[in-house]
Amino acid sequence: MLATLAIGIAAALTLAGCSGAASSSSGGTDASIAVGSLYEPVNLDNTAGGGQGVTEALNGNVYEGLFKLTDDGTVEPLLATKYTASADGLTYTFTLRDGVKFHSGKPLTSAAVKSSIERVLADDSQSARKSQLAVISGIQTPYDKTVVISLKSRSISLPYNLSYVWIYGPGTTNYKTAEDGTGPYTLGTWKRGSSLSLERWNGYWGAKAKNKEVVYDYFTDASALSNALLTNQVDVVTSIQSPDSLTQFQGNKSYTISNGHSTTKELLAFNDKVAPFDKAEVRKAVYSAIDTKKLLSSIWGKYGTLIGSMVPPSDPWYEDLTKVNPYDVSLAKKELAEAGYPNGFTFTLDTPTYDPHPAVAEFLKTELAKVGITVNINSISADQWYTKVFKNHDFVATLQEHVNDRDLVWYGNPDFYWGYDNPQVTAWVNEAEQSATTAEQTAKLKLVNEQIAKDAASAWLYLYPQIVVASSSVSGYPVNGLNSQFYAYDIVKK
Repeated sequence: MLATLAIGIAAALTLAGCSGAASSSSGGTDASIAVGSLYEPVNLDNTAGGGQGVTEALNGNVYEGLFKLTDDGTVEPLLATKYTASADGLTYTFTLRDGVKFHSGKPLTSAAVKSSIERVLADDSQSARKSQLAVISGIQTPYDKTVVISLKSRSISLPYNLSYVWIYGPGTTNYKTAEDGTGPYTLGTWKRGSSLSLERWNGYWGAKAKNKEVVYDYFTDASALSNALLTNQVDVVTSIQSPDSLTQFQGNKSYTISNGHSTTKELLAFNDKVAPFDKAEVRKAVYSAIDTKKLLSSIWGKYGTLIGSMVPPSDPWYEDLTKVNPYDVSLAKKELAEAGYPNGFTFTLDTPTYDPHPAVAEFLKTELAKVGITVNINSISADQWYTKVFKNHDFVATLQEHVNDRDLVWYGNPDFYWGYDNPQVTAWVNEAEQSATTAEQTAKLKLVNEQIAKDAASAWLYLYPQIVVASSSVSGYPVNGLNSQFYAYDIVKK
């Protein structure tokens, strides 16, 4: 498998300036919903490194896939009404929904599905699921409403992975700045550094959006975002980034606080191919030297969840592995000595400059000093992180948040940026994908989960909370943060 951008990361983002737009006071089906966010898209194409902001604004709203990942993590048919798989699991036949048109007015066809999948598989694609869809050996379009996908080997996750593939219409040649989707909204106006609007599309094949317009207002910091909600500039904030700001809304009947489920993991990612982190004992020692409970509390207060692996509780193969590498300074010192570092060592931690990474880095520096490890913090921009760490693997250790669900499988890819290479894990990941049943897949991936924890392939510091705060006058918004998607079409305002 080839390394690809499987991180729905804020590291790909350029945070925008505060919008001065005020929230519309009108309600009902003509309502304009103002959504406050820190995540402006870099561009509008999810195969071109648009960042988590493009997913938040456009996924399910402007663009749709053959399948939909619901807010509770299940996969449902969307533009495909049904599919069949051959007995050997190597051929899938999909039937497309009738009556679907792109915003350009062109009908949905199998040719558009084929070209959209090929965009994901292209050499320059930065799609999160590119390498997993590389199992596709061919795509046939025998009829306008029939797509036949041939595989090199079984892929039990194919419908799930296809939920990440937006079906692009022929109405534009520059998807970075324009769109041609099938969703319930069309793109309105994108004011870079300020806002992006979506307008209800009356030609939508399904139930029409319950509001007339959605405006994503972008802000540079958490305080400005919270203040926008307090002053009625926005109706809902997709994700609160500072628990301190919640005190302004708690106990106030004018606001609703929802603590949903997140799939965003904060990682201390080691370069497992570079000394001293090429030794599992060293990685385990570092992990056990970190009081993750204290760290989580210092960053998120009473919110968030401790995790002991890459798997959040919403994934089917979740297990509580927080005790595999417990916080234990004595154990950490013992493991360091056994690894040949009784007096510790020094390493550089490449740290993205946006929150919460700088605070996390300072905490780790203090914690690891207790066991003789010196941390030199090297602050880098989002673009530098992508080039230096992700593409060139030029690092010893780094901090990063990984947004996607079901991303445990990247530990089966020795070419991924962290360089973890356990042949048994790679075999289990491949066997899981070729399973005939979900029970077999789950059993194999639990083995992967347990092994990467034993090897401390990374140090999984905590799982972000998903805190959505909204005016009590609005409802129908999603409360979970799966892959940063934010379906806006059911939001209503009194």
